[in-house]
Amino acid sequence: MDYVSALLPPVVMAVFFVGLIVTIVKTQGGANKAKEDAAVDAAIARAESVRQTPRAGDA
Repeated sequence: MDYVSALLPPVVMAVFFVGLIVTIVKTQGGANKAKEDAAVDAAIARAESVRQTPRAGDA
């Protein structure tokens, strides 16, 4: 019985890890990909516009 209790935690962690990887792979792309890409592009554009806008004291 000691071998079962020794192997159980790694097996359980491996199963959860495989489930996590499968979930991540399944959620990539699909119907929400364009919406996610647009949100990222908008955030990058906002960050660049804030960084490039000169302040009144800098001129």
